[in-house]
Amino acid sequence: MVEFLGIYVYPTLWTVFYIACIVGPLLGSVAYLTLAERKVIGWMQYRKGPNVVGPFGLLQPMADGLKLLLKETIIPSGANRIMFVAAPMVTFVLSLIAWAVIPFDSGLVLADINVGILYLFAISSLGVYGIIMAGWSSNSKYAFLGALRSAAQMVSYEVSMGFVIITVLLYVGSLNLSVIVEAQSGGFWNWHFFGLLFPMFVVFFISTLAETNRAPFDLPEAEAELVSGYNVEYSSMTFAMFFLGEYANMILMCGMTSLLFLGGWMSPFDFVPFTWVPGPIWFAVKIAFCLFVFLWIRATFPRYRYDQLMRLGWKIFLPLSLLWVVLIAGYVVYGGKAVGA
Repeated sequence: MVEFLGIYVYPTLWTVFYIACIVGPLLGSVAYLTLAERKVIGWMQYRKGPNVVGPFGLLQPMADGLKLLLKETIIPSGANRIMFVAAPMVTFVLSLIAWAVIPFDSGLVLADINVGILYLFAISSLGVYGIIMAGWSSNSKYAFLGALRSAAQMVSYEVSMGFVIITVLLYVGSLNLSVIVEAQSGGFWNWHFFGLLFPMFVVFFISTLAETNRAPFDLPEAEAELVSGYNVEYSSMTFAMFFLGEYANMILMCGMTSLLFLGGWMSPFDFVPFTWVPGPIWFAVKIAFCLFVFLWIRATFPRYRYDQLMRLGWKIFLPLSLLWVVLIAGYVVYGGKAVGA
Protein backbone atom coordinates (compact mmCIF):
# COMPACT_ATOMS: atom_id res chain seq x y z
CA MET A 1 0.00 0.00 0.00
CA VAL A 2 2.81 2.40 0.92
CA GLU A 3 4.57 1.61 -2.35
CA PHE A 4 1.34 2.25 -4.29
CA LEU A 5 0.89 5.63 -2.59
CA GLY A 6 4.51 6.62 -3.21
CA ILE A 7 4.55 5.62 -6.87
CA TYR A 8 1.07 6.61 -8.06
CA VAL A 9 -0.97 8.67 -5.60
CA TYR A 10 1.47 11.25 -4.20
CA PRO A 11 3.09 12.15 -7.57
CA THR A 12 -0.37 12.54 -9.10
CA LEU A 13 -1.53 14.80 -6.27
CA TRP A 14 1.62 16.93 -6.55
CA THR A 15 1.12 17.24 -10.31
CA VAL A 16 -2.51 18.33 -9.81
CA PHE A 17 -1.30 20.87 -7.23
CA TYR A 18 1.29 22.28 -9.65
CA ILE A 19 -1.33 22.49 -12.40
CA ALA A 20 -3.67 24.38 -10.04
CA CYS A 21 -0.83 26.78 -9.17
CA ILE A 22 -0.49 27.57 -12.89
CA VAL A 23 -4.14 27.56 -14.01
CA GLY A 24 -5.50 29.56 -11.05
CA PRO A 25 -3.34 32.68 -11.52
CA LEU A 26 -3.70 32.33 -15.30
CA LEU A 27 -7.50 32.48 -15.15
CA GLY A 28 -7.29 35.44 -12.78
CA SER A 29 -4.92 37.17 -15.18
CA VAL A 30 -7.29 36.51 -18.08
CA ALA A 31 -10.19 38.05 -16.16
CA TYR A 32 -8.30 41.19 -15.26
CA LEU A 33 -6.69 41.47 -18.69
CA THR A 34 -10.18 42.23 -20.01
CA LEU A 35 -10.44 45.04 -17.45
CA ALA A 36 -6.93 46.27 -18.27
CA GLU A 37 -7.82 46.39 -21.97
CA ARG A 38 -10.90 48.49 -21.38
CA LYS A 39 -9.00 50.78 -18.99
CA VAL A 40 -5.96 51.27 -21.23
CA ILE A 41 -8.02 51.94 -24.35
CA GLY A 42 -10.24 54.26 -22.31
CA TRP A 43 -7.24 56.31 -21.13
CA MET A 44 -5.89 56.50 -24.69
CA GLN A 45 -9.27 57.79 -25.87
CA TYR A 46 -9.67 60.21 -22.94
CA ARG A 47 -12.34 58.09 -21.26
CA LYS A 48 -12.41 56.59 -17.77
CA GLY A 49 -13.25 53.02 -18.74
CA PRO A 50 -15.10 50.76 -16.25
CA ASN A 51 -15.29 52.60 -12.92
CA VAL A 52 -18.68 51.77 -11.37
CA VAL A 53 -18.59 48.12 -10.23
CA GLY A 54 -16.37 48.04 -7.15
CA PRO A 55 -13.55 50.47 -6.26
CA PHE A 56 -11.99 51.82 -9.49
CA GLY A 57 -14.05 49.25 -11.40
CA LEU A 58 -11.99 46.32 -10.07
CA LEU A 59 -15.04 44.06 -9.74
CA GLN A 60 -16.12 44.55 -13.35
CA PRO A 61 -14.64 41.20 -14.57
CA MET A 62 -16.63 39.37 -11.88
CA ALA A 63 -19.83 41.18 -12.92
CA ASP A 64 -19.19 40.30 -16.58
CA GLY A 65 -18.55 36.65 -15.69
CA LEU A 66 -21.71 36.46 -13.59
CA LYS A 67 -23.75 38.03 -16.38
CA LEU A 68 -22.51 35.47 -18.93
CA LEU A 69 -23.02 32.62 -16.46
CA LEU A 70 -26.67 33.55 -15.86
CA LYS A 71 -27.57 34.04 -19.53
CA GLU A 72 -29.30 31.27 -21.44
CA THR A 73 -27.19 29.06 -23.69
CA ILE A 74 -28.87 29.06 -27.08
CA ILE A 75 -28.02 26.33 -29.59
CA PRO A 76 -29.31 26.87 -33.15
CA SER A 77 -31.89 24.27 -34.19
CA GLY A 78 -29.87 23.16 -37.24
CA ALA A 79 -26.52 23.02 -35.44
CA ASN A 80 -24.51 19.91 -34.65
CA ARG A 81 -25.03 20.07 -30.89
CA ILE A 82 -22.00 18.00 -29.86
CA MET A 83 -19.53 19.87 -32.08
CA PHE A 84 -21.17 23.20 -31.26
CA VAL A 85 -20.55 22.75 -27.53
CA ALA A 86 -17.15 21.06 -27.95
CA ALA A 87 -15.64 23.83 -30.10
CA PRO A 88 -15.26 26.48 -27.33
CA MET A 89 -14.00 23.77 -24.96
CA VAL A 90 -11.28 22.81 -27.43
CA THR A 91 -10.21 26.44 -27.82
CA PHE A 92 -10.18 27.04 -24.06
CA VAL A 93 -8.37 23.81 -23.10
CA LEU A 94 -5.67 24.27 -25.75
CA SER A 95 -4.93 27.74 -24.39
CA LEU A 96 -4.25 26.18 -20.95
CA ILE A 97 -2.30 23.00 -21.67
CA ALA A 98 0.41 24.90 -23.53
CA TRP A 99 1.60 26.30 -20.18
CA ALA A 100 2.87 22.85 -19.17
CA VAL A 101 6.29 23.56 -20.73
CA ILE A 102 6.61 27.28 -19.93
CA PRO A 103 9.53 27.84 -17.50
CA PHE A 104 8.82 30.57 -14.93
CA ASP A 105 12.33 30.38 -13.45
CA SER A 106 15.34 28.10 -13.54
CA GLY A 107 13.90 24.65 -12.75
CA LEU A 108 10.42 26.08 -12.13
CA VAL A 109 8.49 24.36 -14.91
CA LEU A 110 5.81 21.67 -14.89
CA ALA A 111 7.39 19.58 -17.70
CA ASP A 112 10.97 20.50 -18.62
CA ILE A 113 11.08 18.52 -21.87
CA ASN A 114 13.86 18.90 -24.42
CA VAL A 115 11.42 19.62 -27.26
CA GLY A 116 9.34 22.17 -25.36
CA ILE A 117 9.31 24.68 -28.21
CA LEU A 118 7.95 22.04 -30.62
CA TYR A 119 5.23 21.19 -28.09
CA LEU A 120 4.24 24.87 -27.92
CA PHE A 121 4.18 25.20 -31.69
CA ALA A 122 2.05 22.05 -32.02
CA ILE A 123 -0.47 23.23 -29.41
CA SER A 124 -0.77 26.70 -30.94
CA SER A 125 -1.36 25.11 -34.35
CA LEU A 126 -4.24 23.01 -32.99
CA GLY A 127 -6.15 26.19 -32.10
CA VAL A 128 -7.42 26.34 -35.68
CA TYR A 129 -9.58 23.26 -35.06
CA GLY A 130 -11.72 24.94 -32.43
CA ILE A 131 -12.52 27.80 -34.80
CA ILE A 132 -13.28 25.52 -37.76
CA MET A 133 -15.51 23.34 -35.54
CA ALA A 134 -17.40 26.41 -34.31
CA GLY A 135 -18.03 27.79 -37.79
CA TRP A 136 -19.07 24.46 -39.32
CA SER A 137 -21.22 23.20 -36.46
CA SER A 138 -23.24 26.45 -36.24
CA ASN A 139 -24.96 25.68 -39.59
CA SER A 140 -24.64 29.37 -40.49
CA LYS A 141 -23.06 30.78 -43.63
CA TYR A 142 -21.82 33.83 -41.73
CA ALA A 143 -20.14 31.73 -39.05
CA PHE A 144 -18.66 29.31 -41.60
CA LEU A 145 -17.24 32.12 -43.75
CA GLY A 146 -15.76 33.73 -40.65
CA ALA A 147 -14.19 30.42 -39.58
CA LEU A 148 -12.60 29.93 -43.01
CA ARG A 149 -11.14 33.41 -43.03
CA SER A 150 -9.86 33.07 -39.47
CA ALA A 151 -8.32 29.64 -40.15
CA ALA A 152 -6.60 30.92 -43.31
CA GLN A 153 -5.23 33.87 -41.35
CA MET A 154 -3.90 31.73 -38.49
CA VAL A 155 -2.31 29.16 -40.80
CA SER A 156 -0.67 31.90 -42.89
CA TYR A 157 1.05 33.52 -39.94
CA GLU A 158 1.96 30.22 -38.26
CA VAL A 159 4.25 29.55 -41.22
CA SER A 160 6.33 32.67 -40.63
CA MET A 161 6.22 32.08 -36.85
CA GLY A 162 7.62 28.61 -37.41
CA PHE A 163 10.58 29.92 -39.39
CA VAL A 164 11.22 32.60 -36.76
CA ILE A 165 11.33 29.89 -34.08
CA ILE A 166 13.74 27.90 -36.27
CA THR A 167 16.12 30.91 -36.40
CA VAL A 168 16.13 31.04 -32.59
CA LEU A 169 16.73 27.30 -32.34
CA LEU A 170 19.62 27.49 -34.81
CA TYR A 171 21.12 30.46 -32.98
CA VAL A 172 20.93 28.80 -29.56
CA GLY A 173 21.39 25.18 -30.59
CA SER A 174 18.64 23.73 -28.39
CA LEU A 175 14.91 22.97 -28.40
CA ASN A 176 14.67 23.33 -24.62
CA LEU A 177 13.01 26.56 -23.50
CA SER A 178 15.11 26.79 -20.33
CA VAL A 179 18.32 26.54 -22.37
CA ILE A 180 17.03 29.24 -24.74
CA VAL A 181 16.47 31.58 -21.79
CA GLU A 182 19.82 30.77 -20.14
CA ALA A 183 21.58 31.57 -23.43
CA GLN A 184 20.38 35.18 -22.91
CA SER A 185 21.92 35.62 -19.44
CA GLY A 186 24.31 38.41 -18.56
CA GLY A 187 22.16 41.51 -19.10
CA PHE A 188 19.63 42.87 -21.56
CA TRP A 189 22.32 43.44 -24.20
CA ASN A 190 22.56 39.64 -24.51
CA TRP A 191 18.85 39.17 -25.13
CA HIS A 192 17.84 38.02 -28.60
CA PHE A 193 15.86 41.24 -28.93
CA PHE A 194 19.18 42.87 -29.78
CA GLY A 195 21.58 41.88 -32.52
CA LEU A 196 21.03 39.42 -35.36
CA LEU A 197 17.56 38.29 -34.29
CA PHE A 198 15.95 41.74 -33.98
CA PRO A 199 14.12 41.52 -37.37
CA MET A 200 12.76 38.13 -36.31
CA PHE A 201 11.52 39.64 -33.06
CA VAL A 202 9.49 42.17 -35.06
CA VAL A 203 8.13 39.47 -37.38
CA PHE A 204 7.27 37.19 -34.45
CA PHE A 205 5.49 39.87 -32.44
CA ILE A 206 3.37 41.02 -35.38
CA SER A 207 2.61 37.38 -36.22
CA THR A 208 1.38 36.81 -32.66
CA LEU A 209 -1.13 39.62 -33.20
CA ALA A 210 -2.44 37.83 -36.29
CA GLU A 211 -2.29 34.41 -34.60
CA THR A 212 -4.48 35.60 -31.73
CA ASN A 213 -6.85 37.52 -34.06
CA ARG A 214 -6.01 40.83 -32.44
CA ALA A 215 -6.19 44.31 -33.97
CA PRO A 216 -5.18 45.33 -36.59
CA PHE A 217 -5.65 41.71 -37.73
CA ASP A 218 -9.04 41.11 -36.08
CA LEU A 219 -10.78 40.21 -39.34
CA PRO A 220 -12.72 37.35 -37.68
CA GLU A 221 -14.49 39.94 -35.53
CA ALA A 222 -15.16 42.50 -38.28
CA GLU A 223 -18.73 43.35 -37.34
CA ALA A 224 -19.55 45.19 -40.57
CA GLU A 225 -18.33 42.28 -42.70
CA LEU A 226 -19.03 39.03 -40.86
CA VAL A 227 -21.31 39.89 -37.93
CA SER A 228 -18.60 38.82 -35.43
CA GLY A 229 -17.28 35.91 -37.48
CA TYR A 230 -17.09 32.26 -36.40
CA ASN A 231 -18.66 32.80 -32.94
CA VAL A 232 -21.72 34.75 -34.10
CA GLU A 233 -24.14 31.98 -32.99
CA TYR A 234 -22.63 31.60 -29.51
CA SER A 235 -23.97 33.07 -26.29
CA SER A 236 -23.52 32.90 -22.51
CA MET A 237 -20.71 30.60 -21.27
CA THR A 238 -19.98 29.07 -24.68
CA PHE A 239 -19.12 32.55 -25.95
CA ALA A 240 -17.22 33.26 -22.71
CA MET A 241 -14.97 30.22 -23.28
CA PHE A 242 -13.98 31.55 -26.71
CA PHE A 243 -13.35 34.90 -25.08
CA LEU A 244 -11.25 33.39 -22.28
CA GLY A 245 -9.33 31.24 -24.77
CA GLU A 246 -8.45 34.28 -26.87
CA TYR A 247 -7.12 36.22 -23.91
CA ALA A 248 -5.26 33.20 -22.52
CA ASN A 249 -3.63 32.82 -25.94
CA MET A 250 -2.59 36.48 -25.78
CA ILE A 251 -0.82 35.83 -22.49
CA LEU A 252 0.76 32.65 -23.90
CA MET A 253 2.09 34.44 -26.99
CA CYS A 254 3.51 37.23 -24.85
CA GLY A 255 5.15 34.55 -22.69
CA MET A 256 6.69 32.95 -25.78
CA THR A 257 7.94 36.36 -26.93
CA SER A 258 9.53 36.90 -23.52
CA LEU A 259 11.20 33.49 -23.52
CA LEU A 260 12.52 33.63 -27.07
CA PHE A 261 13.61 37.27 -27.31
CA LEU A 262 13.40 39.11 -23.96
CA GLY A 263 15.39 36.87 -21.65
CA GLY A 264 12.47 35.09 -19.95
CA TRP A 265 13.01 35.24 -16.19
CA MET A 266 16.44 36.90 -16.55
CA SER A 267 17.07 40.30 -14.96
CA PRO A 268 17.83 43.14 -17.42
CA PHE A 269 20.95 43.98 -15.37
CA ASP A 270 23.20 41.27 -13.97
CA PHE A 271 23.95 43.03 -10.66
CA VAL A 272 22.19 44.01 -7.45
CA PRO A 273 19.56 45.20 -6.66
CA PHE A 274 18.08 43.85 -9.93
CA THR A 275 19.22 40.30 -9.23
CA TRP A 276 17.37 40.40 -5.89
CA VAL A 277 14.03 40.40 -7.75
CA PRO A 278 12.80 36.79 -8.24
CA GLY A 279 12.84 35.44 -11.77
CA PRO A 280 9.04 34.87 -12.00
CA ILE A 281 8.52 38.57 -11.23
CA TRP A 282 10.73 39.62 -14.15
CA PHE A 283 8.93 37.12 -16.38
CA ALA A 284 5.53 38.53 -15.36
CA VAL A 285 6.72 42.11 -15.93
CA LYS A 286 7.87 41.27 -19.46
CA ILE A 287 4.57 39.54 -20.25
CA ALA A 288 2.67 42.56 -18.88
CA PHE A 289 4.73 44.91 -21.06
CA CYS A 290 4.04 42.84 -24.20
CA LEU A 291 0.32 42.75 -23.33
CA PHE A 292 0.32 46.53 -22.93
CA VAL A 293 1.77 46.81 -26.45
CA PHE A 294 -1.04 44.51 -27.68
CA LEU A 295 -3.61 46.91 -26.21
CA TRP A 296 -1.71 49.98 -27.39
CA ILE A 297 -1.76 48.68 -30.97
CA ARG A 298 -5.50 48.02 -30.78
CA ALA A 299 -6.14 51.61 -29.77
CA THR A 300 -3.82 53.00 -32.45
CA PHE A 301 -4.06 51.18 -35.78
CA PRO A 302 -7.07 50.68 -38.07
CA ARG A 303 -8.06 47.19 -39.21
CA TYR A 304 -6.30 45.70 -42.23
CA ARG A 305 -8.20 44.58 -45.30
CA TYR A 306 -8.09 40.84 -45.85
CA ASP A 307 -5.91 41.11 -48.96
CA GLN A 308 -3.44 43.32 -47.06
CA LEU A 309 -3.30 40.81 -44.23
CA MET A 310 -2.52 37.92 -46.59
CA ARG A 311 0.00 39.93 -48.58
CA LEU A 312 1.92 40.81 -45.43
CA GLY A 313 2.04 37.18 -44.32
CA TRP A 314 2.93 35.47 -47.58
CA LYS A 315 4.86 38.11 -49.54
CA ILE A 316 6.81 39.87 -46.77
CA PHE A 317 7.06 37.81 -43.58
CA LEU A 318 7.53 34.40 -45.20
CA PRO A 319 10.42 35.42 -47.55
CA LEU A 320 12.06 37.49 -44.79
CA SER A 321 11.90 34.67 -42.22
CA LEU A 322 13.21 32.17 -44.80
CA LEU A 323 16.12 34.50 -45.60
CA TRP A 324 16.94 34.84 -41.92
CA VAL A 325 16.95 31.06 -41.44
CA VAL A 326 19.63 30.86 -44.15
CA LEU A 327 21.62 33.77 -42.67
CA ILE A 328 21.55 32.40 -39.12
CA ALA A 329 22.46 28.92 -40.35
CA GLY A 330 25.42 30.42 -42.21
CA TYR A 331 26.42 32.39 -39.12
CA VAL A 332 26.36 29.26 -36.95
CA VAL A 333 28.32 27.19 -39.48
CA TYR A 334 30.97 29.74 -40.44
CA GLY A 335 30.96 32.09 -37.45
CA GLY A 336 31.32 29.51 -34.69
CA LYS A 337 29.12 27.19 -32.68
CA ALA A 338 25.61 28.05 -31.53
CA VAL A 339 25.25 30.36 -28.52
CA GLY A 340 23.80 27.71 -26.17
CA ALA A 341 25.85 24.78 -27.43
